[in-house]
Amino acid sequence: MSANSETLPVFSSALATRFDALVEKYPVKRSALVPMLLYAQDEVGYLSDAVIAEVARRIGITELEVRNVATYYSMLRFKPAGKFNIQVCTNIACMLRGGYEIYERFQQELGIGPKGVTPDGLFSLEEVECIGACCWAPAIQVNYDFHDELDPDLVPGILDQYRNPIQNKGKNA
Repeated sequence: MSANSETLPVFSSALATRFDALVEKYPVKRSALVPMLLYAQDEVGYLSDAVIAEVARRIGITELEVRNVATYYSMLRFKPAGKFNIQVCTNIACMLRGGYEIYERFQQELGIGPKGVTPDGLFSLEEVECIGACCWAPAIQVNYDFHDELDPDLVPGILDQYRNPIQNKGKNA
């Protein structure tokens, strides 16, 4: 690592301040690890080597310990995702009501496979175990937006909402 890269901040000053507050909030600094990783991923887009090193430094644990925790959680990523990350639930309730068909339709519409990112970087797609919307299955999550009671024919319209947010303002599914 060069001297220049050591002096470049990994996070915005607002996020660094938030991290400082988190570390003070918990009696054991390590308890702030998962929230810090989630906030870092929201800002940076994924958990890069630099993010992992900085989080480890702030908490006072090794980078390996950070990676060991981060690999446990499926919502944490080690490579960049699209601007809109689509998570299709295929757990039992969603599976029984067409989750796999919805997942396949997203793959067809986007032209990408599992964990893929569209060439323009707009969308990424992944299959997830559960998003906690079993009563409204099948369901997906796009970033932090939920879409539920879906069928494959609704997929193009959902994608259009994110491709053309200004045109579709107020037309949430």
